Amino acid sequence: MRIFAVRRGDTAYAYVNRCPHRGTPLDWVADQLLDEAGRDLACATHGARFRVEDGVCIAGPCVGDQLVPVPLALRDGALYAPAEIEEI
Repeated sequence: MRIFAVRRGDTAYAYVNRCPHRGTPLDWVADQLLDEAGRDLACATHGARFRVEDGVCIAGPCVGDQLVPVPLALRDGALYAPAEIEEI
């Protein structure tokens, strides 16, 4: 399972790279996850938009659904994700 992280200022957010609508990865090209404005996460399959801060879908066919969050820990200047990720 692939995950990704996005940084906003000093805060990083991580999610499982899977759209709740079709189960496809969000990125159309590796690591291309943000919309044209660089504001929201975007699904390449059908254009759904997700807020970076909480992964909630704000536009598209899955409005109200959300991405599966991945908790992060900052240790010695590096971000760590858990080895096992529990899916919703």
